[in-house]
Amino acid sequence: MTTFRWRPEARAGHARAGWLDTAHGSVPTPTFMPVGTVGTVKAMTMDSVRSTGAGIVLGNTYHLMLRPGAERVRELGGLHRFMDWPGPILTDSGGFQVMSLGPLRKLDQDGVTFRSHIDGSKHRLTPERSTDIQHALDATITMCFDECPALPAAPEVIAKSMRMSMRWAERCRTAFIQRPGYAQYGIIQGGTEPELRAESVRALTGIGFEGYAIGGLAVGEGQELMFSTLESTVPLIPDASPRYLMGVGTPDDLLGSVERGVDMFDCVMPTRAGRTARAYTERGTLNLRNARHATDSRPISPHCDCLACSRHSRAYLHHLFRANEILGPMLLTWHNLAYYQRLMRGMRAAIVDGAFGAHADHLRAQWAMDDWSGDEMPFPDIPPVA
Repeated sequence: MTTFRWRPEARAGHARAGWLDTAHGSVPTPTFMPVGTVGTVKAMTMDSVRSTGAGIVLGNTYHLMLRPGAERVRELGGLHRFMDWPGPILTDSGGFQVMSLGPLRKLDQDGVTFRSHIDGSKHRLTPERSTDIQHALDATITMCFDECPALPAAPEVIAKSMRMSMRWAERCRTAFIQRPGYAQYGIIQGGTEPELRAESVRALTGIGFEGYAIGGLAVGEGQELMFSTLESTVPLIPDASPRYLMGVGTPDDLLGSVERGVDMFDCVMPTRAGRTARAYTERGTLNLRNARHATDSRPISPHCDCLACSRHSRAYLHHLFRANEILGPMLLTWHNLAYYQRLMRGMRAAIVDGAFGAHADHLRAQWAMDDWSGDEMPFPDIPPVA
């Protein structure tokens, strides 16, 4: 039987390359998880997600409990079968979504009572209920139910919230049903206060989890403060455990976080950007709605083999968005996810090859350039129809 574990392969400073072994397959790290909140990565089939090289995806407890319901998903064979993803799935506990509801939710020491943003119906989430829902979904990696206070906040507010999340983590661990190849991650909280982050790590490692997530960042504190928080927090996490930074981020965020020892990421940025005509490339971000692309026969990137780049020009993609055709968001989402996976593969290969420092410098230099203006940028040959 498969044992859930993170296997190291190579290091470059704090950056790590390894393998995440799970009941649903092994995933190379560092890795980026496309967000499939309600059992689908928006504007993508799962075949197209697989084609990007993604090895693990994310689902969400809050959204799936409301629609179609965790019990229904279980009756239909679990989330893997339901969404056509036999590989590993990590499920966010729903804590962040519930805390974002503002006046629609009421927090107490036992859990949260809230009204659905869909129909106003009343629901209750506790650490035990969140854990049970994730079990019903057959999540490969279950996340602890926690509270994520909005920043900025007073240190005493952050401390009170973090300590309640640690009490909830203990209850989540008791409710978790351990099985070979499955895991539960504790979530480190504490805002940007190093002492509170350290206290949170001590509490979670005292309970004992298969992996550890860093929550409560990328919520408006700025990249510099996020990185300094990682620098003080990541070294405290057990070296043999996978490290997951939740909800991050831009390509530069990913690079800086890998440099600081993070193994796993998720973010809606590449898919959301794809739906709003923004394309990530080796030379920064393009807005395909801009008029300058209307007659541009070049692909988005000469280094990408996604369907958008191998079959279509910037002019065509510009036309699709101007015409409000759904194919535009589909193609650009595909491109952005392919870029993110290529970015992760490149960083991983550089760590293994002992060239990560030079690779990081090259990435940053490329991002600072202005598209491919003045460079040779051939469009791939399109084979004739048989």
